[in-house]
Amino acid sequence: MRLYFKPGACSMSSRIVLIELDLAFDAVKVDTDRGVTESGRDYRAINPKGYVPALELADGAVLTENPAILQFLADTHPEAGLAPAHGTLERARLQEWLNFTSSELHKAFGPYFRGQPLEEAEKEQVDIRLARRIGDVEHGLSDGRDFILGNRFTVADAYLFVVLNWSSFIGLNLERWPYVAAYVTRIAARPSARQAMRQEGLVADEVAA
Repeated sequence: MRLYFKPGACSMSSRIVLIELDLAFDAVKVDTDRGVTESGRDYRAINPKGYVPALELADGAVLTENPAILQFLADTHPEAGLAPAHGTLERARLQEWLNFTSSELHKAFGPYFRGQPLEEAEKEQVDIRLARRIGDVEHGLSDGRDFILGNRFTVADAYLFVVLNWSSFIGLNLERWPYVAAYVTRIAARPSARQAMRQEGLVADEVAA
């Protein structure tokens, strides 16, 4: 398999899941602004949408959209337990959180990464929208659960963590959402997340004592 990614982008959640599953894969860095891979290949020939992630399978088929990739990886490796069984309420909850993360939380962070400063009045509104969406996650975690669906890590956690972690990129302190802050710290300490962040240059390599 081949994962097309941009460091720190939502594609990192696919990397986390690939590592969780101990799957062999190549990672190809993409410059989405220029539309080329690190080797100079036209990325739109791989994914016409132009953004990451894209997952190229062994037979050459290319899958795009983060929720689809994450569910595909979980469903093709059910023994890992990274997604609840089809037809259950918990499966619907997984899709609920994947869709929320994709359509609401991810989108709320978007204005901060558009490449130009926000005007003061606009920033105020953007800050309010983002705080509301983080507040939704705070409510989801407020019963003290370790993971967004309960007591087990799923692909929804991989995606939710990556997006919430963007708070560190924009200088947003999560302390006013204590459950969210603890959740991000907890997932960040997970071996698969640590390895993914190291591979993408977001944290320093750990030096053995």
